[in-house]
Amino acid sequence: MDFELSDEQTLLRNSLQKLLSSEYSFEQRQAMLRTPFGHSPAVWKLLAGQGVLGAGLPEEHGGFGGPVEVMIVMEEIGRGLVLEPYMSSVVVCGGLIAALGKRAQRLDVLARIIAGDCCAALAHHETGARYTLSHVETSLRRQAGELVLNGTKTVIQDGAVADILVVSARDDEVGGLSLLLLDSTTPGLEWTRYRMQDGRSGADLVCKDVQVEEQQVLGTRGGGLAAIELAVDAAIAASCAEAIGAMEALNAATLEHLKTRQQFGQPIGRFQVLQHRMADMFLLATQARSMSFLATGRCREPDRVQRRRALSAAKAFIGKAARFVGQQAVQLHGGMGMSAELCVSHYFKRLTLINATWGDVDHHVGIVGDLLLAADQ
Repeated sequence: MDFELSDEQTLLRNSLQKLLSSEYSFEQRQAMLRTPFGHSPAVWKLLAGQGVLGAGLPEEHGGFGGPVEVMIVMEEIGRGLVLEPYMSSVVVCGGLIAALGKRAQRLDVLARIIAGDCCAALAHHETGARYTLSHVETSLRRQAGELVLNGTKTVIQDGAVADILVVSARDDEVGGLSLLLLDSTTPGLEWTRYRMQDGRSGADLVCKDVQVEEQQVLGTRGGGLAAIELAVDAAIAASCAEAIGAMEALNAATLEHLKTRQQFGQPIGRFQVLQHRMADMFLLATQARSMSFLATGRCREPDRVQRRRALSAAKAFIGKAARFVGQQAVQLHGGMGMSAELCVSHYFKRLTLINATWGDVDHHVGIVGDLLLAADQ
């Protein structure tokens, strides 16, 4: 296969690298971590000005490209430890709105996302669901002629900074899951906002008798589960790409440390045992990159089984690789590898959260095993 980027894709990568190197250094990120939820409207607008927030969205609404462009953006987000809600706003919610939204919804919301005027988040996961996407107890019912939403959503990624929500609910009237497009200030929504371990924002949400209009439904009522599965698969591929960027940055930082840290009158990188560990880290990161390419290439595969097998295989392998690279990087840096003043600990935290998001290693290994078993029968 040809893994070379086109001129336009190379320009996207280089321009984003230049922007983040000047506006999102580690020291600048540390300052953003001291803000309530780490989100910087100024940086969000800069990303919009570069066109980054349109990557993967339809051209008719101001977007461009597809999964490869999303992969490029996510690699640089991982490399720069960017806290901004690109995944939630563009990949997940932007993808759902582009696929299901009515024309008025697409014209309004996608234009605002691409322009950097709002952030979005998916409110889907619930207590007890773990990684089962069909487990939804939040209900949408008709009461006195009005659609009413009740239930609780947990660990909403980037929920603390979201202006717009895509909320899933079990639709009692038609059966199945329905998706609703809501403003985060809608009456009846009760928020608990917090910071997650890697510095990003999260939130829990209680919906109490929230009145919903028919025009706020995304797509067909009761037909939301398949759309959520596709959106999550796109998010898995994007997460894999983010992990690649983080691992490569972590390897570069560790290699520089081995070249400069002195022990017994020489750089510790001259010790063969450390060279072997560093070689293993680079080898796994390179193998993981090939799995990220697989995930990117298959995330829109129409065949659900083929798509799921490829994405789960990639997520599982990259999760294992990320854990190894992160642990080795911390150990090779010694005690200071765990300090908040060094970027190494922040990369390790982010890689750990990526592994746990959208299904951890054990979950995806189980999926691959089940699919292979079903194919043999």
